[in-house]
Amino acid sequence: MTAKQAQRVVGISLVASAVMCALAPCPAAAQDQRALEEVVVTARRRAEAFQDVPVTITAFDQEAIRSAGIERPRDFVALTPNVTLVETQNQGTSFLTIRGISQARNSEPSAAILVDGVLLTNPAQLTQELFDVQSIEVLKGPQGAVYGRNAIGGAILITTQEPGDEQQTRIRLGYDSGPGMRAQIIGNGPLGGSDTLKYHAALSYYDTDGWIENVYLGEEADPFKDTSVRLRLIGDPNDRLRWDARYYRSEVETQALYFVISPNGANDTSVPVRVNNPGMNNRDLGQLSFKLDYETDFGTFTSITSYDTIEEILTGDQYNFVPEEESRFRELFFTFLPFPPFGDYDWAQSQFLDVHTISQEFRFTSPAESRVRWIAGAYVIQTDRYISTSNSADPIGGGDQAFPVYRTPRSPAQFPDTFQLTFLADRQDNLAWAVFGEIAADLTDRLELSFALRYDEDTRKNITETPTAFIPVFDGQPIGRFGEVRKETWDELQPRLTLRFQPSDTVTIFGSAGRGFRSGGFNQTGVEAAALASGFVGVRDLFDAEVADTLEIGVKTQLADGRVNLNFSVYDTTSEGPYFFVFEPQTSTQNLGNLDEVDYFGYELDVAARLTDNLQVYLGYGFTDSEITAAADPSWIGNQAPLVTEDSINLGLQYRRPLRDTGLHFFLRTDYQRIGDTWWDPPNTTVRNPVNLLDWRIGIEGETWSVVGWQRNAHDRAWNTEWSPGPAFVGVGDFLFPAPGRRWGIDFTKEF
Repeated sequence: MTAKQAQRVVGISLVASAVMCALAPCPAAAQDQRALEEVVVTARRRAEAFQDVPVTITAFDQEAIRSAGIERPRDFVALTPNVTLVETQNQGTSFLTIRGISQARNSEPSAAILVDGVLLTNPAQLTQELFDVQSIEVLKGPQGAVYGRNAIGGAILITTQEPGDEQQTRIRLGYDSGPGMRAQIIGNGPLGGSDTLKYHAALSYYDTDGWIENVYLGEEADPFKDTSVRLRLIGDPNDRLRWDARYYRSEVETQALYFVISPNGANDTSVPVRVNNPGMNNRDLGQLSFKLDYETDFGTFTSITSYDTIEEILTGDQYNFVPEEESRFRELFFTFLPFPPFGDYDWAQSQFLDVHTISQEFRFTSPAESRVRWIAGAYVIQTDRYISTSNSADPIGGGDQAFPVYRTPRSPAQFPDTFQLTFLADRQDNLAWAVFGEIAADLTDRLELSFALRYDEDTRKNITETPTAFIPVFDGQPIGRFGEVRKETWDELQPRLTLRFQPSDTVTIFGSAGRGFRSGGFNQTGVEAAALASGFVGVRDLFDAEVADTLEIGVKTQLADGRVNLNFSVYDTTSEGPYFFVFEPQTSTQNLGNLDEVDYFGYELDVAARLTDNLQVYLGYGFTDSEITAAADPSWIGNQAPLVTEDSINLGLQYRRPLRDTGLHFFLRTDYQRIGDTWWDPPNTTVRNPVNLLDWRIGIEGETWSVVGWQRNAHDRAWNTEWSPGPAFVGVGDFLFPAPGRRWGIDFTKEF
């Protein structure tokens, strides 16, 4: 028996053991302990008890969000087995990986992300502040049949606070070790004393100097300032009609591209940040949406309209991200041009992204109480996307400034400050639409069968807007032309069949077979020839869609009179066309390639237990083994897929007890996360060793106020969030993006 076969046997055996333990209950704990609170989720677009839903979910209610200090997506990802998030390069670049299904630069995300039921339309929207969130659900496995676009690895459902019948106000003030400060105010309730109109208004401001030192400039490389506002107006004019209007705006100011370069692999943390250009990174997010629910005798009609905008500019130093006198490109410049015509220069870079989308969804949902339940709907989205990337010469002693370049390259008249070396620009006009439906039937009181089906079609048109003077030339020929139009359509049927069996009120056993899909896209015109000449295979002028088929078996059970929740699942996914990232140095382009086929096998365990009236523990374990089974380069076969983390451990302990005769409560929580071995490219050039992180929170809580101290990465572990191969012809080393070290702070919250 091979090691991989043994791993599969272990996973299936664990599921069988969990089922047997559930059907013949494990010994109960003492009867004087309280049961865990029931968690309600909306994974199937209906409110259901967590234990009843035949989907693997990690769920956080409002109390869990507050006690764990969840403020950004990376915080709940750190508490979720078999899910990782790489934040790198700039504010809008992050790679979400669920059960091995990952993403890469310029790709579609690996999961559908919805806020208040409204789908986020671009992966750059994921990394936003979660300052007024009521619940978070992380669904694993393909969810495209229900949630559509890009739900190939799962879906993340974020629900913000909904106003109640009484006026409520909450303020929060915080200080951190950046040093930094945070201020938030949230108010909601009836508007003007109305019984049918309610509002929610939230303002968040956060400003910190950062935690990653730039030893060359003597300042932090990662300062961060975010100003966010969310407005929500909900109307209930009668028993049948409900509407929900939302506005969201976020403005971020930070820095980007503070890479370090090392030839020593993903574990080298000895190289400090030394960029001479601190650069800039400004990102603006906007969303305006309107949701309408109208209840009829036959079901509920829902309409969701959303308009989303993203604008992000980033500038910074260029490879090899060191002071000017050590610049590798400056060295090469002098090698080939002993007397540079324009003086002594280093390199800087800039990237600009501007995206506008408008989307519309219609669906009709049958009553939840029916023995046969169904959903039918349609979705359409129009995307207008522009992106430009550029390199410019930075004069030695010229102020160490990387100039932002938007839609027009800098002109010769701007000498001697800088001059444009490269400029690439593309505009995309994309139209995607889908129809979907799901039907679930109770075959018996204990047995449910459901079938979902979705058809997606995505047509993308790419227009080259690179001026003729900047079209890259390879082998004496330009690899594109200004105004060139490329058009491609990808489509797929996404079925999912699920069987749920509940042998008792405390046990749910389920199995499912489903397909996930995400669309392809365009690389720079003509890059295929240049990539082959540079030794890269699997890279073409366009990258293809990815289709993943998943089989899953799971069990959810409550033990010890409801004081223990145990959930376990095993899955096997075969994916055709997973993405991988390639930087092609001859054309200075960022590109995506496709692997032909990858197999992912894994399992995960979630346990929550109340050991005493005051003490709760949480344990999550996830394991994913990936294997490249077909690829353009035969030497890759048998390797792990890029961005896959082999296993993860999430362990938490929460202690809360009243302080005698004071009306106050003492609170302590610790969370440990282990991120296992992680691979980064198809050749498996390097593997990052396991990362172990410890967070804690301690505080005093009154009836309407709290004071909480916290620390993240308490052991000050140095590690890199990303490794990426550098340009081989330069021969200096590969890209590493450092993670922040230990941070601490204190927060005060008051409710009125």
